Amino acid sequence: MRFRYIAVDGPIGVGKTTLAGILSKLFDARVVLEPVKSNPFLPLFYTDRKRYAFQTQVSFLIARYQQQKELEQQDLFGKGIITDYFFARDRIFAHINLSEDELSIYEKVYALLNPRVIKPDLVIYMQADVDILLDRIGKRGVEYEKGIDGQYLEELVKVYNDFFFYYNETALLVVNTSEIDIENNEEDLTNLVKEIRRIKSGTHYYIPLGSRKK
Repeated sequence: MRFRYIAVDGPIGVGKTTLAGILSKLFDARVVLEPVKSNPFLPLFYTDRKRYAFQTQVSFLIARYQQQKELEQQDLFGKGIITDYFFARDRIFAHINLSEDELSIYEKVYALLNPRVIKPDLVIYMQADVDILLDRIGKRGVEYEKGIDGQYLEELVKVYNDFFFYYNETALLVVNTSEIDIENNEEDLTNLVKEIRRIKSGTHYYIPLGSRKK
């Protein structure tokens, strides 16, 4: 594994955890999953976003920060690490979920924590069309995710795209997954892994036709 630390990210339902798990096995790396289940406000957020947005966001920020600090103290220089989130994703969600006053407070806290977090060697940004995301979210059947609608996802996708359009802090691979199925199609997965292996630095775009066109 060329990169010691790979972070996989993208909007809800894009397949971050699936890809992180697959890559951890292929590269014999440790997989670290986002602490989603430990956030008590998340189910409430999807029932009343305005009321619970700030609590949800701050809870995520603290949990992700604590997890990232633990990574720094563990086996980053031994066995490689692959995460199913990128620390900066917290700020992406904050900008669409928080009010202006809430965001002002959040940004001050984020500015204190972000410089202390280790940066990945490679970020894999997974994209997909909104209808594909809705379909994948529906198939995984998480009860509180039933409150996610297309409008929210469209806004989220736009903010993600804007963020990564200007991102240049590490090597970046942008993968459009709308037409591939890396979990069930070996060829799709093999082609994606080849793309990952050839990256050294800079930003790369991978837009495969994939198995869904066949």
